[in-house]
Amino acid sequence: MKLHRLAAGLSLGLGLACAAHAQTTTLKIGYATTKESHYGVGSTVFCDEIEKGTQGRYKCQHFPNSALGGEREQIEAVQLGTQDLVNTSTGPVGNFVPEVKIVDIPFLFRDYDHARKVMDGPIGQDILSKFPSKGIIALAWTENGFRHMTNSKRDIVKPADAAGLKMRTMENKVHMDGYRTFGILPTPMAFPELFGALQQGTVDGQENPIPVILSSKFAQVQKHLSLTGHVYSPALLLMSPRVWNKLSDADKKVFVDAARKGGEAQRKKVNEDENNGIAQLEKDGMKVTRTVDGAAFREALKPAYASYAKEFGADNIKKITDVK
Repeated sequence: MKLHRLAAGLSLGLGLACAAHAQTTTLKIGYATTKESHYGVGSTVFCDEIEKGTQGRYKCQHFPNSALGGEREQIEAVQLGTQDLVNTSTGPVGNFVPEVKIVDIPFLFRDYDHARKVMDGPIGQDILSKFPSKGIIALAWTENGFRHMTNSKRDIVKPADAAGLKMRTMENKVHMDGYRTFGILPTPMAFPELFGALQQGTVDGQENPIPVILSSKFAQVQKHLSLTGHVYSPALLLMSPRVWNKLSDADKKVFVDAARKGGEAQRKKVNEDENNGIAQLEKDGMKVTRTVDGAAFREALKPAYASYAKEFGADNIKKITDVK
């Protein structure tokens, strides 16, 4: 009798364990850089919070280093439902949700404090609300950082120094229109192809935040770094509606809260990389130009700003610049 009860108990325990295991859904999350980068740090915190908040019913499998393709391809996959999550810069997002493009305007944000207040405030939250109608769920803003120019030819202090340089850019018309006013020859290219293109001299330079320059080891293929800070590059945690629509309201809250915590961790890592990374890049052999003629860059940008005002509305741009 006792043996029978013991066997029944073991059988029930195994059944429950199997049921619990069967209920675990593993979500695929992709991003362009390493697991140790700011994207990896933000994504890890997000995923840990999901697992904790859903008692292990949801967990993540990470695909760093563009293992699932470039950012544009990953956003498409999330939209199609073949990928669950992506932590992406806004660079290619404007091709899917045009309202995002306004935050890519060069020299729009004064500093990190200004940028983060805009993203976390009514303007940023209103942009997030535009995603579902395009077949994408935007869980929260994360961060990539202020973009700086690197190249293999010369120091860049003013726009004239950048003139004629073939510079890899994202597939982002707002960025490219701005860079053309500096005399740069913008060359759109998917991020996974960039290191090889710099190595082979297909392009002279690129522009990215310090955390990306560090984690991608661009110091190996670029001699000059200029701290132009010409564009603030936000990022986003995007989710497939295919997964989102299956979640209970309680789980949806867990995912949004987890995304916000992931965004905070990502920003913290950006701060750390900004504070320590420039010295590291110098150690790695890069020549760093710290003092850049920002006024000359802004002056050169005036023709582009006229077209931005037409495209986005001067009032909408002013709303962002007025945030204190």
